[in-house]
Amino acid sequence: MLCGGARVVYSRPHIVPYPPGRSSSPFSSSIRFFSASQSRRPIKMSATAAAANPTQIIEHIVLFKVKPDVDPSKPIAMANNLTGLASLDSVLHISAGPLLRCRSSSLTFTHMLHSRYASKADLDDYSAHPAHVAVVNDYVKPIVDDVMAVDWVSSAASGSVTVPPGSAMRLTFLKLKEELGEKAKDEVLGVLGGIKDKFPSIEHLSLGENFSPARAKGFSIASIAFFKGTDELEGLDSESEAANEQKDLVRDKLDGVVVLDYIVPSPTASL
Repeated sequence: MLCGGARVVYSRPHIVPYPPGRSSSPFSSSIRFFSASQSRRPIKMSATAAAANPTQIIEHIVLFKVKPDVDPSKPIAMANNLTGLASLDSVLHISAGPLLRCRSSSLTFTHMLHSRYASKADLDDYSAHPAHVAVVNDYVKPIVDDVMAVDWVSSAASGSVTVPPGSAMRLTFLKLKEELGEKAKDEVLGVLGGIKDKFPSIEHLSLGENFSPARAKGFSIASIAFFKGTDELEGLDSESEAANEQKDLVRDKLDGVVVLDYIVPSPTASL
């Protein structure tokens, strides 16, 4: 299923070396979401990140559904104003744009945000910053119908903080059955963690347990598989037999799955 929605104008991303809630309504004044595709140049490390080379990062994913009758200029204005938030010291990487594909019929989001922080405190600083609050109130709330957000701590032992333009991402969100305990959760995380070894086209894999449950619609485990580009992402579909084998290992533990594909916008992306 293709995810529709107006395309967005993006500011330039800049590539540098990967690193990382409050529970509230998706539209609270301190919501942590949405910004146009940009990674800062030069990168201004937060105090937390500057103290040392972080061994982990906070992944922040927001899915949102733009209202179908919105004028195409509105998502562009939203993106342009959110792009400026990349100047905030707490932000290590921000990318946002339309989803390439929704592999789920139950949730029909049209756009997504991916941002990264060196710590949960940095994510909270971004959320509460007056500039962020103003942009969300003025440019996001009026055009968005639905929101889902997931945050997790991910290892950053390799890769770079920013994700280069043109890179492809496959995002997977899992909702576990309520009666399952920690052992089952660990088993699911273990299966996800082994995916990179099964599919060599995956350049980097980030996964973890969501720590913002109030905004996640019951999804508690998330992962992102990063690919060099669209060809590598599409090539994964040719290995469906191996993929199904992995799914079978955890299928009986799941109440829901959402899979999304996203291409990091180029600096010149526009209508």
